Amino acid sequence: MPRWSGRWVTRPCGAGMRAEAPALVIGAGPAGLMAADQLLRAGLPVVLAEAKPSIGRKFLMAGKSGLNLTKNESLPVFVSRYAESADWLAPMLAEFGPEQVQSWACDLGQPVFTGSSGRVFPVVMKASPLLRAWASELLARGLDLRTRWRLVQLGTDTATFDTPEGRLHQTFRVCILALGGASWARLGSDGAWTAILSERDVALAPFQPANMGFTVRWSAHMEPHFGAPLKSIALRAGTHVVRGEAVVTARGLEGGGVYAVSRALREGSALQIDLFPDTDTDRLAQRLAARPGAESVGNTLRKLGLAGVRLALALECARPFPPDPKARAAILKAVPIPIDGPNPMDEAISTAGGIRRDALTDTFMLRALPGVFAAGEMLDWEAPTGGYLLTACLATGRWAGRAAALWSIQNTGQDQTAP
Repeated sequence: MPRWSGRWVTRPCGAGMRAEAPALVIGAGPAGLMAADQLLRAGLPVVLAEAKPSIGRKFLMAGKSGLNLTKNESLPVFVSRYAESADWLAPMLAEFGPEQVQSWACDLGQPVFTGSSGRVFPVVMKASPLLRAWASELLARGLDLRTRWRLVQLGTDTATFDTPEGRLHQTFRVCILALGGASWARLGSDGAWTAILSERDVALAPFQPANMGFTVRWSAHMEPHFGAPLKSIALRAGTHVVRGEAVVTARGLEGGGVYAVSRALREGSALQIDLFPDTDTDRLAQRLAARPGAESVGNTLRKLGLAGVRLALALECARPFPPDPKARAAILKAVPIPIDGPNPMDEAISTAGGIRRDALTDTFMLRALPGVFAAGEMLDWEAPTGGYLLTACLATGRWAGRAAALWSIQNTGQDQTAP
């Protein structure tokens, strides 16, 4: 079996050349690779076009922190994490959800394990071995990969690319778009495709950051604590309360706990941090009342167990402290954090917005462009971190790939077996 060396070589094409591809996939992230996988399984020759010099760049970046593939929880609970998009994504997640993602990784020679939080990771805690194994398998089945091909125009049977050899017009019988969202542009998800689809009257929802940090204008008092993790806290945004961690940065707050409430914050809820999540307000008030009246606020908080960045946060955001022990306990259980807004969208882990649900058929074909399908973060859905993002990208890529293969077979009379 051919093995992927980690470097791709693009075969030269004449500028302006029109070559026919039975199946064209544009975008070589997880959704695009899974779509190509399904098209190949259906017996269709596949050209996979990628704007960057190599594939799966955002996938590899995610793998630097361990590559959270999915979440080991029941399917109904898993699907519910997609909020208003749950009913839309449910059919594809039922076919390729947490169990199937784990089996898929194992079949590629990458065993997985479930952490204490239910998150699933490859045993090697890296993305690159999984990507190499997957790419090698696709190449062995005939995948024709073209790197440094940037989409500039799209029609019903032709895609135009800027390539190292010049502008090229690639004709196709069926096409799948998997161009990502609008965060981490340097990795390939720049959202530039929105202008191309808008020209074709495809309905789009504006992009918004998702799973992102927030800006806080700290005083000089907080500078010594930049980079420090806030542990043993709970975060509250509206009705959303989560136990988690946050990191104090020079610009504000980041980290898993912040990401978990980021949608509520984006939509206008205030952020409060509970510095004593394991102690109720009445018990905390009793402990405060027992402290000597002449004791300074700082010493009182230290005696209660606050230190380091947690103490600094209380002194930064909870003052002036009310003298009444119950009122003082209440503010320590809900320290108001004066966020100014989300960090720039390009720094968000993911984005909301993209191709609207009503612009697509149930098979993810664009109503405005018959024969053109879409998958992954291009679609208007969002999910929290924890494996939900990657699982849905894989599941929607698989769904679109299978549907595109069937559509191609039914509309071109090819003698292949539908997936």
